Amino acid sequence: MKVCIWGARGSLPATFNAERARAKVKAALEIAVAKGVDSSTDLDSFIDDELPFPVRGSYGTNTPCIEIGCSGDDYIICDCGTGLRDFGNRVMEERQGRPGAHYHILLSHLHWDHLQGFPFFVPAYIPGNRITFYGGHPQIEKVLRLQQSDPCFPVHFEHLGSEIDFVRLKNGQEFDLCGVKVVVKAQYHPGGSYGYRFEKDGRVAVYSTDCEHKSATALTDKGFVEFFRDADLLIMDAQYSFAEANSIKEDWGHSNNIIAVELSGMAGVKTLCLFHQEPVLDDFQLQKFLEDTIEFAGLVERRPGRIIMAQDGLCIDL
Repeated sequence: MKVCIWGARGSLPATFNAERARAKVKAALEIAVAKGVDSSTDLDSFIDDELPFPVRGSYGTNTPCIEIGCSGDDYIICDCGTGLRDFGNRVMEERQGRPGAHYHILLSHLHWDHLQGFPFFVPAYIPGNRITFYGGHPQIEKVLRLQQSDPCFPVHFEHLGSEIDFVRLKNGQEFDLCGVKVVVKAQYHPGGSYGYRFEKDGRVAVYSTDCEHKSATALTDKGFVEFFRDADLLIMDAQYSFAEANSIKEDWGHSNNIIAVELSGMAGVKTLCLFHQEPVLDDFQLQKFLEDTIEFAGLVERRPGRIIMAQDGLCIDL
């Protein structure tokens, strides 16, 4: 399987403005001065080899959307955050606008940050395409129609050119989707949410966002340990620090990096991908968050094999 992340921020898109761009430029110049960069320097090599990721790149700004690799004219997507727009534009370019695609969109839940990209999903406007929404909430069609109705949006849902249908899922359900086995798991979140486990050719990817694992009960929740069991990749909600999750942001519906390490370690996860990032954090703060998480993991007996931070445009081959 190949898993691509098109959006990883939680709650709302993150800010990237002139001030944050200036901070990156300043940091790059400071490193360049320290390294003695001059006109003879291979700048591409300098950028790739000497500049840390938060200086040379970005974790991104889009809200949740991931792609599970499929074949032919089928595409498997989790959530419709603003990252869906970038995915749609990529597919339109690759297909040169050719219709006939079938987009399978699995929704974790119906909060706006997981839906707001759909009105800007160009393939939805192309006749000959088909979109199937899957999810455990009964109001999926109602909410999508509401999002694209007056006075919220000028193009109404019924004016979309593609064929659209809906499939209701249940907790614990297993089904086949384009040759991929999918397992559904109910999660702890205001209004409820659902996680998805994908299995294909001996590889396992789990998408588990917008789920609050409380410190007092998370490690006894064998259901989630089994849901994550032996995953090659676990994309997990870790929006908050341990302190935030157990104080002012308790019961807000999201987990923390410490619980993510402990649960993934108990489950034998190979790669833990920290997801649903706090939108107020810039790239430098997210890098520190990642480094702190890795440092903690080094102190515990059971931990995932690798820990990474989700970023827009990141593709992982399993």
